[in-house]
Amino acid sequence: MAASSSAMLFVPPHPPLALKGPDAVVLGRSRSCDLRLSDTDASRRHAEILPVTGGFVVRDLDSTNGTFVNGERVSERQLRPGDRIEIGSSVVTFCEVSAALEPKGSDEDQEKTVMLERRTSGESFQGDLAEIPPFAVLQMLELGRKSGLLEIDSDRGVGRLWFGDGAPVHAETKDQTGFDAALAIAQASAGRFRFDPDVDCDEPTIQASVTELLLEASRLLDESAL
Repeated sequence: MAASSSAMLFVPPHPPLALKGPDAVVLGRSRSCDLRLSDTDASRRHAEILPVTGGFVVRDLDSTNGTFVNGERVSERQLRPGDRIEIGSSVVTFCEVSAALEPKGSDEDQEKTVMLERRTSGESFQGDLAEIPPFAVLQMLELGRKSGLLEIDSDRGVGRLWFGDGAPVHAETKDQTGFDAALAIAQASAGRFRFDPDVDCDEPTIQASVTELLLEASRLLDESAL
């Protein structure tokens, strides 16, 4: 892992959890866990993520139903950006994050948060959706209270989502505009993204938070799986 980046766990709609310091982060159903999962198939202390030389590993804690990474059951596995840790019906995504999406008001020396390819003097940035899924990008733009244009070129085509102070304000795809277009962008699964700050939107069409957007996208995904 690059010195200028650190790691985060994403399990929308909950806020991202930064992996800081030398201690392990425990995932499970217990209130004492660092990341509590409201999942009846999760053990009280189900798995842990701990730092090792060169990155992080996930380790199963003798759970009843097992821990899976990208569909494969594991007892211990080194994590790579974009890996999906599956615990019961919960999916926790591991990402590496840079200072480009650091929340406002944090200390300069604070642990940074998903590896992005910086383009011009810390202004615009881009990345791969395989390493940073759309929901992770959206959550970090919200936490960082970013304003500008997010463009995603994915398996669903090109989508554009404008942000104002961390909130989605307008979206466009080939066939949709407004909230429906934002939903399509949030559900993209492959491709690349680019964010350019301070690109204004003339006609706001969305009055919803990122959390509301992700909850609706999750609901639609669950319905399509039935």
